[in-house]
Amino acid sequence: MRILAGLCASLALFATTTAALALDEVKFGTNWLAEAEHGGFYQAVADGTYERYGLDVEIIQGGPQAANQALLMADKIQFYMQGNLIGSFSAVEQGIPIVEVAAIFQKDPQVIIAHPDQGIETFEDLAKLPTIFLGKDLYATGFQWMKANFDGFRDEQYKPYTFNPAPFLADKQSAQQGYITSEPFAIETEGGIKPKLFLLADAGFDTYSTMIETKADYLAANPDVVKRFVEASIVGWYNYLYGDNAAANDLIKQANPEMTDAQIAFTIDKMKEFGLVESGVALEKGIGCMTEERIRGFYDDMVKAGVVKADLDISTVYTTEFVCNGLGMDLRK
Repeated sequence: MRILAGLCASLALFATTTAALALDEVKFGTNWLAEAEHGGFYQAVADGTYERYGLDVEIIQGGPQAANQALLMADKIQFYMQGNLIGSFSAVEQGIPIVEVAAIFQKDPQVIIAHPDQGIETFEDLAKLPTIFLGKDLYATGFQWMKANFDGFRDEQYKPYTFNPAPFLADKQSAQQGYITSEPFAIETEGGIKPKLFLLADAGFDTYSTMIETKADYLAANPDVVKRFVEASIVGWYNYLYGDNAAANDLIKQANPEMTDAQIAFTIDKMKEFGLVESGVALEKGIGCMTEERIRGFYDDMVKAGVVKADLDISTVYTTEFVCNGLGMDLRK
């Protein structure tokens, strides 16, 4: 009996060790420093969701000096967080073999922020302002779309945004870009005002955001790993938004010590209020859902605005194979 018990214990230890060794190692590079906008991914690490899907996931945070998309192309990481579809279209134009496999954000979080009590009540009213502070990327993309779709926006309004709200706060007849989840918090706390917020997505800038991107050859060779990473990430996002996210937030603050509990709470509130993760088709088919119709519609808008070239074969840059199946919706509370 002692021999049998010892054998059983050895077999149990072997099974446990083998299971641990069987986890597929995956590295996921984000496009900015750790923050609540990445919360579902950290949640899936913190609560063991990735491990239950047979994955050992390391999150490589981005930042000003990071080059995580380059790491993807060099096969140093397996997945990257793509900001929006314009980056995907640019990859097609440049012949870069990447594929978007899920869209965690149904809405791009980019917002134009205006002062209260200045007669700016609608998105169109922003055209009345003499100054809009914009980063060069948004000027080259979103602002060109604004000019193509709304009367009154003009290049003369553009001034470079230095990621400091002071020039905006000093000029009541100005607006500035930001993320709905971030800059308004700084303006409220530092400037003491509650600004007007105009989400580009709600005005028709219909790109997906916070997409999961991988290389085409990695997808072809590892479809099961891709499927498990996407599905575990979706479950992580439901648990982050509706479950106990304390452990995930601790991981975020460990990776990015400048992140505060107040900022995290503000971000989660805005993600829910503005439907960044859950709106549109995602309400019916689940977080991460993408549709061909919407991707092609946004591509046509960007061609019209002169942001991307016409006649690109964008069919190679996305797949809806792993999403829109309702996974995780039972976790919604």
